[in-house]
This record gives sequence, C-alpha cells and structure tokens, in this order.
Amino acid sequence: MKQVIIIKYGELSTKKDNINFFLKQLKDNIVKVLDENSQIDYDKGRMLIYTLNIEDTLKKLQKVFGIHEINVGYVIDSLDFEEIFKKVLDLLKEKEFKTFKVESKRSNKKIEKTSVELSRSLGAFILKNLKDIKVDVHNPDLMINVEYRLNNTIVYFEKVKGLGGYPVGTLGKGLLMLSGGIDSPVAGFLTIKRGVKLEAIYFESPPHTSENAKDKVKELAKKLSVYNNDIVLHVINFTKIQEAIYKNINHEYLITIMRRMMYRISAIVASRRNCRILVNGESIGQVASQTLSSMASINEVVRMPVIRPLACFDKLDIIEIAKKIDTYNTSILPYEDCCTIFVPKHPVINPSTQKCQEYEKLINWEDLIYEAVKNAEVIKISNNTKEYNDLL
Repeated sequence: MKQVIIIKYGELSTKKDNINFFLKQLKDNIVKVLDENSQIDYDKGRMLIYTLNIEDTLKKLQKVFGIHEINVGYVIDSLDFEEIFKKVLDLLKEKEFKTFKVESKRSNKKIEKTSVELSRSLGAFILKNLKDIKVDVHNPDLMINVEYRLNNTIVYFEKVKGLGGYPVGTLGKGLLMLSGGIDSPVAGFLTIKRGVKLEAIYFESPPHTSENAKDKVKELAKKLSVYNNDIVLHVINFTKIQEAIYKNINHEYLITIMRRMMYRISAIVASRRNCRILVNGESIGQVASQTLSSMASINEVVRMPVIRPLACFDKLDIIEIAKKIDTYNTSILPYEDCCTIFVPKHPVINPSTQKCQEYEKLINWEDLIYEAVKNAEVIKISNNTKEYNDLL
C-alpha cells in the first residue's frame, strides 16, 4: 500500500461552476511550498499528494489557505471488497483502540452497495477478526474512513485541521498598511485567509525611527510571507511629511493629518501595483485615530475600499491570533514607528473634515507625497530565502 496525503476542500466545495479556478490556484500554491519530488492529483472532491516526506509535507500544508482538512491515508489499488477488508485489517493491527466506527464514501456509483451497507460489512469483518473491541458510533477511539473511488480505494484514520479560507490569489490583490505593532500583521493574516494576495507598505521616519524598527517590520513581513508565498514591501520615507505636519499644524490634529497622508500615499502605491483594496489593523475605539469620527475624516481622502478585518475585535482576541501566527514576540519589540512618535498629549477624537482640509493648506503636501512615492524602497521578502532581496 502506498501512503498518500488527502486534502479536503471545505468551503471551496461550494464554488460550483468556478471551482476549477480555485482548485488550480490551490494546487499551484501547494506546489510552491513542496519539494520537487511530490506528485499532486486532484478532482472536485479531493486532492491527493504523494511524497516521500510525509511529516515535513504536513507541516507545510498546515500553512496553506484553502485546505479544510488533511488526512494521511493509504491507497489500495483494488475495488475487491475481500482484498480491501484484509488490508484494512492489517493496518488496524498496528493501532491501539477499544472502540471504532467505519465511515464509507462511495464516489464510484458502479458499486451496488450503499455507503451504509459498505460500512456495516467492513465493521462486521473487523469485529469478527479482532478481539476485545466494539463499535461506538458516537465517540469512537478510532474513526476508520474508507473511500471507494473509480480505480482504487483510500483508507485513512487521523485528521489534521487545515487553515480553511480561500487559496491565496483567487480574490485579487491588496495593500497592507504594515506597522510594527500587533494589529496590522493579524489583519494581514485574516485578509490572506480570504484569498487576497498581499503587498505591504511601511512608513519610516529617519532619524526619528531607527533601522531596528524597519528590520522589525521586515521580519513581520517575512512571517506573513509564510502564508502569502512572498511579500513585496514598499518602504516610504515619511520624514519630511511628518516634520512639516509637526511644525505647521495644530498638534491635536497631528495624528489625523498624518493618517490622511498615509492613506493618500498607500492609495497611489496600491493603484500602481494593481491592488484593489487597502488593508489595515484599525479596531474601533482602540486609539484616538480609530473612533468612528476619526475613521470617517481619514477615509475621506481615498476612493479605494479600506478593509479593516479587526474593526470589531477585542485586543485580547487580536493578541491570541498574533501568538498563533508567531508575530506577537516580534511586534512587541521596543522600536518606535511613525505612529508612535510625535504623539500629542490630547489628540482630537472627533476631528472635523473641514478643519483637516484647512490645516492641510498650510503645507505643500502634494509635492511631498510625490517625492515620497518616487523615492520608495521596494523589497521582495520570501519565506523560501534567508535574505531580503532588493528590487531596485
């Protein structure tokens, strides 16, 4: 019997007419993370992966979106019930259990027996040939899954939960506003889960922000690239804009105007990179710039949709996800970014859009934005390499 990894699609199976598009993208994404010796076969019901390194492949597949469940099974090149039952029995002799349940799936409709009848027949055969065991259909020690296919039969027992969601790239591209904090990497992860391929933008402000802060963001991008395959990171020098805001604008409005400038720059970069949405880690009410009034005043400067996956999340929920995806310890490193320097004591929580427009007339922001975008540093970050590759 040959070992095989079985992929179950879950939510993808609801795609009906365009499921082939989603499955092809899922296969392409899996190919990128597996070794060259792996073989992948798939249809609308299952994806089968043949590989020499089962454990390593399982670890990699658990970080691929679009997979509902992963099973390690065995292929029996036969549809003869007697032969199948004997080989299942051989597999069971290596396992310890007191109770069991048989679950049969019959995709080969030429088989006259129903799935229930097939399960009963195999169950009876097992009870006859193994001692001190019994059937438990509600809470068995061991679930025996048998799938009778067109040309062969697959048997599997244990299952591993997948990440779910959609294959990365099936829902287009987005630009993640990636800071060094806890929230934005989590927002990026949740967006990738919905099939959106992400690029990222980071605002640095040297000498007010350090090279350590930049390296921290590059490391966060690298951790996200595990799920996104790779990430193009756009680094924007925000120093001149931030200093102009600080020198000329009422300090209560510093954060609001700063965020409006960041949104404008992000929308320009996103448009040039064929990204259809902006993504950020804003959560309603968490800070002054994330009240509903602030969001409305800041959002007013762009026409592109802004997706906020964490809008209704509690901070503790966000932290829990950050720990699961291994970004938390990097996010809490004590290096300040643009959003934490020059913070006023009393930032406005209900900004007036009209006042924002009046204050912005005090600085030559159009030229400053043009210069910042023109001189952006572009870095490709991949989880498959140890180095960060400049695209300049």
